[in-house]
Amino acid sequence: MTRVGPTVLGPHGRGGVVDRDELGQLYRTLVLIRRFEERAAGLYANGEIPGFVHLSVGQEASAVGACRPLRDTDVITSTHRGHGHCLAKGLAPEAMFAELMGRENGSNRGRGGSMHICDPGLGIFGANGIVAAGLPIAVGAATSMQIRGGDGVVVAFFGDGAVAQGAFHEALNLASLWRLPVVFFCENNLYAEFSSTAAQQPVGLAQRATGYGLPYHDIDGNDVSAVTEAMTRIVDGVRAGAGPCLVEARTYRIRGHYEGDPQRYRDADELAAWQARDPLLVARDRLGGLGADEAELDAIDAEVDGQVAAALEAARAGPEPSPAEAAAYVSAPRAITTEPQPPGPDAATFRVMDAVRLALEHELEADPDVFLAGVDAGEGGNVFGLTRGLHERWPERVRDTPISENAIVGCAVGAAMAGMRPVVEIMYLDFLGVCLDQLMNQAAKLPMMTGGRAAMGLTVRTQFGAGRSSGAQHSQSLEALLAHIPGLTVVMPSSPAETYGLLRSAIRDPNPVVFIEHRLLYGRKGPQPAADFAVPLGRARVVREGRDVTVVAWSRMLHEVLEVAEVLAGEGIDAEVIDLRTISPLDRDTVIASVAKTTRLVVAHEAVTDFGVGAELAASVAHDAFWHLDAPLRRVGAGFTPAPYAPALERVWLPGHDDILTAIRETVAA
Repeated sequence: MTRVGPTVLGPHGRGGVVDRDELGQLYRTLVLIRRFEERAAGLYANGEIPGFVHLSVGQEASAVGACRPLRDTDVITSTHRGHGHCLAKGLAPEAMFAELMGRENGSNRGRGGSMHICDPGLGIFGANGIVAAGLPIAVGAATSMQIRGGDGVVVAFFGDGAVAQGAFHEALNLASLWRLPVVFFCENNLYAEFSSTAAQQPVGLAQRATGYGLPYHDIDGNDVSAVTEAMTRIVDGVRAGAGPCLVEARTYRIRGHYEGDPQRYRDADELAAWQARDPLLVARDRLGGLGADEAELDAIDAEVDGQVAAALEAARAGPEPSPAEAAAYVSAPRAITTEPQPPGPDAATFRVMDAVRLALEHELEADPDVFLAGVDAGEGGNVFGLTRGLHERWPERVRDTPISENAIVGCAVGAAMAGMRPVVEIMYLDFLGVCLDQLMNQAAKLPMMTGGRAAMGLTVRTQFGAGRSSGAQHSQSLEALLAHIPGLTVVMPSSPAETYGLLRSAIRDPNPVVFIEHRLLYGRKGPQPAADFAVPLGRARVVREGRDVTVVAWSRMLHEVLEVAEVLAGEGIDAEVIDLRTISPLDRDTVIASVAKTTRLVVAHEAVTDFGVGAELAASVAHDAFWHLDAPLRRVGAGFTPAPYAPALERVWLPGHDDILTAIRETVAA
C-alpha cells in the first residue's frame, strides 16, 4: 500500500507544504461550498428547489483539495452529491443556484438539476444520478487525452457505495490496462445511503487497488491541507505518465443521504465526533497556527456570505425555461442532409463486410478524432474479420478492450464529451442489456440534461440475426427497445452501399447512434459507391415503386419483401417497398405519403410482432392517413417468445417468405 508522505510538492508545483496564503484561498472555497449547501437546504425546505437534493456538508475538504491542482482543461466526473466538486472546479454559484431552481440561467438551462450539474467548458463532465456511472465516462475522457497527447488529468469522484457496482470494476480494469491518466477518488463517508460501509464491503479499497495493479493512497479527507498536498503530488505524477491510481479520502457527511433523511441509522455520538473534525474547523485551526487571527477568518466568512447572497438573488431573477422549448437539446442538427446518387451500373461489386471496413477506414483516415474500440476489434480484427488491418495502421486509435460492455460504451460517452468521435463495438446486440445505463441514462440524456452543452457524437456498432440456431441470447432484434429511448438514433442498413453510406453518416453525426448490422448480410454483394458516399440519417427510401400496397421493412427482411414483391407481380399485385433504414427518428412522412397512394400497409420485421416498430408505424398511419386506408393494417414479425434454439422451432418462430406473401395477399384482397 502506497501512502502519501508528510512533505510533498505543494499546489501548482511549488515545493513544500501548503502555506498560509494558499490555505487562506482553500478556506475561502470551503466556506463557499458550505454556505452554498446551507442555502440550498433552506431553498429546498421552502419549496424553491424541486426534486431531490443531496448535500456535501462535511465533505468540502476532499472536493477542494482534490480539485486544487487541476487546470481548466483537466476533467472531473462527479456524483449525485456533486455541488462541492463543481464549485471547487470553478463553476459559478449563481449558475448552480439557478440550475437547482430549474431556471433558464442555470448551468444546464434548468434541464439537469441538482444531480446532473455539468459544464464541459470547465472540465466538469457532470454530476450523475446513477451510482458509479461517472467512472466509465472518466475513462473515456482520459482515453481522449491519451490519444491526443499532452498531460491532461481526469479525477473521477465516487462514494464508497459505488464500489459494489460493476461500472467501478470495469472502469478501473480498463484504466489500468491502458494506463490512462485518471485518478479514481473515493470519498468514503462511511455510509452508502442508509447502510454502513462495513455492512456492504467485504474488503477495503487498498486490497481492491492491488487487484487492479493500481497505486493506493489513503488521505484524511477532512483536512484540506492534507488532501491538497497529497493530490498535488498524485496529479503531478499522473501528468508525468505514472498511470492511474486509487485515492481514498476518509470523510463524513454531516447531513443525511438526502434532505429529509431521518438518519435513524447512525447515533449522536458518532455524529458529534465527526462534527468536532469539521473541515472548516480543521482549516481554521491550522490557519490560526500559521498566524491568522479570528477577525481575518471572520472577514472571509462575511465576504463569502455576501457572494452567496448575491449569487442567489441573481439566480432568482432568472426566467423559467420556455414551455415552447420543452423538446430542445434532445438532438443536434444532422451533419449529412443530402441524399447521394446511388452507384452506377458500371460500379465495382463489394460486400456488406467490406462496406463496414471501408467506412471505418475512410473516417479514421479523414479525422484524427475518430477512434475504434471493442472486444477483439483491434489486433483481433473483429469476430467476423470486419476490422482486419485497421489496428496495424492506427495502433493508438484502433483498440482491443476487455469484455466490459459498460466500460466500452461509457468510454465512448466520455470521449464524445471531450470532442472526439468514438466508434465502439458491442459484439452482439443482445449484449446491450449489460450496458444499457450508459446508452439510456448517459449517451441519450446528457445532451438534453446539460442544456446542449455536452457533445455526444458517438457510434455504437453491433450486429444481430436469427436463423442459425444462435439461441435466445444471441438472436434478438431489439430495435424497438432502443427506439423507445429519446435521444438515440437507431440505424439498420440492408445493402452494402447503404451500410457504407449510413455508417459514415453515423460516425459524423453529432448524436449518439446505435448502428445495427445483420450478420447474415455480411457476405451479401452489391455495387460499390464513391468514397464520399454518405446517406442522411432519419430518411426512409422507396426501393420499389408500386400502386396496390405499401410494404415497409428494413435490414435482412427487406430482401425477403423484395423477393415476395416479384412473386406478387406475376399475380398482378404491384407492391411499393420502403426500406426504413433509420428506425429512430422514424420517417413517418415517407410511409404516409406511400399509403396515401396505395391505400394499404404491411410492415415486416424480424423482431417480435408485439410492441414493435410495426405497431408504431401502424398507429402513425391510422392517425395521419386513416381516410386513405382501404384495408386493415397488417404486421409480420416473430412470435412473442424468446428465440428458440432447435431449427424446427426457429423456422416456425422466425417470419419469412410465406408469412409476408400471405399478409400482402390478404391485405390486397380485403
